[in-house]
Amino acid sequence: MLGRVFETLADALRQLAPARPAHLYLIDNGAPGELIGVPKGALRAEFVLETIAGHGNVGYGRGHNLAIDRTQSRYHLVLNPDIELDERGLVEALSFLEARPETGLLTPFIRDESGEQQFLCRRFPSMLDLFARGFLPSSARRLFSKRLARYEMRDVIGDRIVVWDPPIVSGCFMLFRTDVLKRLNGFDPRYFLYFEDYDLSLRTHEIARVVYVPAVRILHHGGGAARKGGAHVKLFVSSAFKFFQRFGWKWL
Repeated sequence: MLGRVFETLADALRQLAPARPAHLYLIDNGAPGELIGVPKGALRAEFVLETIAGHGNVGYGRGHNLAIDRTQSRYHLVLNPDIELDERGLVEALSFLEARPETGLLTPFIRDESGEQQFLCRRFPSMLDLFARGFLPSSARRLFSKRLARYEMRDVIGDRIVVWDPPIVSGCFMLFRTDVLKRLNGFDPRYFLYFEDYDLSLRTHEIARVVYVPAVRILHHGGGAARKGGAHVKLFVSSAFKFFQRFGWKWL
């Protein structure tokens, strides 16, 4: 999967004009002595690869912050290792950002492996929204379909129209102006996993605009904390508590 991420990223970078190599940080949160191998084909002309390793599993946000602290770029893309970029994705994204300087954070159209759209823009959640979406079986989840559709912004998020200022966007692909990201000090390190993107999205609105641009397209292979086992459920609940403690509790 990581090799495919690198391949599609290189394809997207080649479409930029003038062509210029990007600095790619591969953050390895594995334990010392258990580092991942760099995938075949990783050494490409389209990017300069720097692996950040040896720090152990410091969590998702803190791991990304290791790269954010180092970068001197104009734009910084937070990218999960389960993402395939559309070939024209970066051209469309950077063209939009160049034309709209008020934009601090851009989120794309996201589809799954079957081609269906994933609705990963969010309104502010309630505890009931999170429980119904994350942990109820599909048969029971249908009882909350209208509520969840509103939470997932299905009334406004489509495949054609740009949507300004969705409250929360997914951390699987977050394209920032680097100066905005540095002013926010990156991700809040108090979240080990889950809700760090919710937190960062809401803080971004305080200093810049957030935008959903469907001309920028990606394929996302991941998601679903409840399907990943008990440890992930505990992390999800712990991070949800921290999130609501910071931004206010909403039960129903």
